[in-house]
Amino acid sequence: MDPVSILLSVSVFLFLVNFLNRKNKYRNLPPGPEPLPIIGNIHMINTSKPQKSFLEISKKYGPVFSISFGQDRIVILCGYDAVKDALINHAEEFSGRPEAEIFSKTSNGNGILFSYGESWKVMRKFTLTTLRDFGMGKKTLEDKISEECENLMQTLKTYRGKAFDNQVILNTAVANIIISILMDQRFEYDDPTILKLMGLINENALCLESLMVKLYNSYPTLIGWLPGSHRKVVQNFNKMQDFIMAIFAKKGEEFDVNNQRSFMDAFLAKQREGKSESKSYYHGPNLGTLVFDLFAAGMETTSTTLRWGLLLMIKYPEIQKKVQNEIENVIGSAKPQTEHRKQMPYTDAVIHEIQRIGDIVPGSLPHATIRDITFRGYSIPKGTTVIPLLHSVLRDKSYFERPEEFYPEHFLDAEGNFKKNEAFIPFSLGKRSCAGETLAKMELFLFFTTLLQNFTFKAPPGAKLDLTPGSGLTNAPLPYEMCAIPRR
Repeated sequence: MDPVSILLSVSVFLFLVNFLNRKNKYRNLPPGPEPLPIIGNIHMINTSKPQKSFLEISKKYGPVFSISFGQDRIVILCGYDAVKDALINHAEEFSGRPEAEIFSKTSNGNGILFSYGESWKVMRKFTLTTLRDFGMGKKTLEDKISEECENLMQTLKTYRGKAFDNQVILNTAVANIIISILMDQRFEYDDPTILKLMGLINENALCLESLMVKLYNSYPTLIGWLPGSHRKVVQNFNKMQDFIMAIFAKKGEEFDVNNQRSFMDAFLAKQREGKSESKSYYHGPNLGTLVFDLFAAGMETTSTTLRWGLLLMIKYPEIQKKVQNEIENVIGSAKPQTEHRKQMPYTDAVIHEIQRIGDIVPGSLPHATIRDITFRGYSIPKGTTVIPLLHSVLRDKSYFERPEEFYPEHFLDAEGNFKKNEAFIPFSLGKRSCAGETLAKMELFLFFTTLLQNFTFKAPPGAKLDLTPGSGLTNAPLPYEMCAIPRR
């Protein structure tokens, strides 16, 4: 045989071996639509809003089904019951993260969001402990948030009721809270450094949900050399790493083990303990990725929720007025404090409903099985990507009376008291639930009540309000302008 024929025969043989191995590996996987060669089921998925496509597919195949992105089989979990079953009843088995190509080029197993194995366990424990040490859930951090609320109020007053876009201002205000914990710093709202950092994070949030990144994860060799969003994600990540490590180097020069003032200082202390764990886990790449993860998650999700909140208050002025009435009755002109929350059931219900309808991370972050598992009668192999569709949980008709409407009564009983709803899980569940949940809840209450205590929010004359979310990893509102009318 000539060389070309030999090469062709070998290629066909390897393709068939791979095909048969994959078919055997995924035997008895949850049902799903038949994939096409090479592209799988990509043609069936709305790449800008995949959660909508997943919900449609689940109507035919049930709450647990599988699809193919290229050559990768992915399991989708829909509805609260299926998601809870996986993340609570089988928490350990579903606690992994997929080793996607885009994350091997960025986090590479470091940090907390996309890490796995023992490194993830060590970094999550360190993160939870250190965030608590630096005030998460305590009065000291509440005072810091209140100070930032005051800075935000003064900035909004400078617009004198005229229209402006709130994205950068709210992003910076929220970012300053997590930055104060991570680095013991604060930025003015027009500081070029924070504007650049937030721009990198916002751009990556858009790029990570792009078709190019999905194709790159399935076909890294074929797609890797092409220009596109997959390259932009890596470039932006590296720029953030350069900034973080420069700050870390400066912290190292000034470090005083008896005067630890930031998350970075606590990491340095661990690094310099000289234990085997110090070398294995408390190294530069882990610190850089960990700070990036916390900065991005701590800014993007909370500020996006606040932007949804103000847009919804503009859309529903009667609800805005009820919140303001409750603020006046309970808080008056005093400074809002977290202890006021239990006396403000309507405001608490509105904040919960903003989070539910805002649906900030509709697909959650992807999970992966850490071992072979039988789940609801199906066989899911080790390393399979699993998406607990939070969008389907927060819109679950079995738990929410009007799932597609903004309806604060979802969280109120007949007497107007606040009531919990077990399907309210915007921070996810189980071992991979959001490490900053306590911080986010405190921020949302203090920022939201302070804003509505001091301003009435309205749309500019003639503006049309659009509640359609934009594209990206997070479900952010489209850019909009608002008017903040001082109330006192």
